[in-house]
Amino acid sequence: MDKTVDPLRFQALRNIFALMMREMSSTFGRSPGGYFWAIAEPVGIIVMLAIGFSLVVRAPALGNNFILFYATGYLPYSLFATLARVIMHGLGYSRPLLAYPRVSWIEALFARLFLHSLTNFAVSFIVLGAILMLEDTRIELDFMPILNGYAMLVLTGFALGMMNCFLMGLFPVWENIWTIVNRPLFLASGIFFLFDDLPKAAQSILWFNPILHAIGEIRRGFYATYDPAYISPAYVYGLALTLLAFALLLLKCHYRWILEE
Repeated sequence: MDKTVDPLRFQALRNIFALMMREMSSTFGRSPGGYFWAIAEPVGIIVMLAIGFSLVVRAPALGNNFILFYATGYLPYSLFATLARVIMHGLGYSRPLLAYPRVSWIEALFARLFLHSLTNFAVSFIVLGAILMLEDTRIELDFMPILNGYAMLVLTGFALGMMNCFLMGLFPVWENIWTIVNRPLFLASGIFFLFDDLPKAAQSILWFNPILHAIGEIRRGFYATYDPAYISPAYVYGLALTLLAFALLLLKCHYRWILEE
């Protein structure tokens, strides 16, 4: 066997790793502080939410700690929103590199998926770990629901980002439409409330929001007494996989046209 022949699988892995290093340098390496701001921003938002709501209500909807409750909502949602956004812009961001025949469009999108997923996981681990160490939360962690909830968010964010990538390439105005849609989604994803506390009419509508299921599943891992019956992993995974398959098919057929626009 000719050792100079590079197997395709190793070539793809090297391409993805190189793309991750390039984006890590351009995204976090150029600004003063680098990764510090990736941690400081969510911490600042969570602290402001905790202080603001503590002035209005006596206790959070779960547990006895405002900071932990809003951290278990905001950090997971931030992972989903980041993936949906960076994957949506993935082809445009990597357009110069896709002129090289050894770099494929799917490698560019997977590089963004891996980099920003790992970054958000690290931020969540640091912030939530610090809260558990510094605050008197009195909780016992169950890691399986936490990991399951984060897996739902990664798959849903990736699938929606892929579909947004296609739609934005076809209709540039879609970026503005998604920005408008994303704002009420932030309010309707269970960051500030529990699904169980909503009126039946609101539950019948918001149940179809997969992010609400994922955040509820993550909180189930943080709060032993919380056992929400509405969560359906089958619905979330089924919806995300269907959307992802459809988006992959559309991008495979039309990515060249999108890159030429």
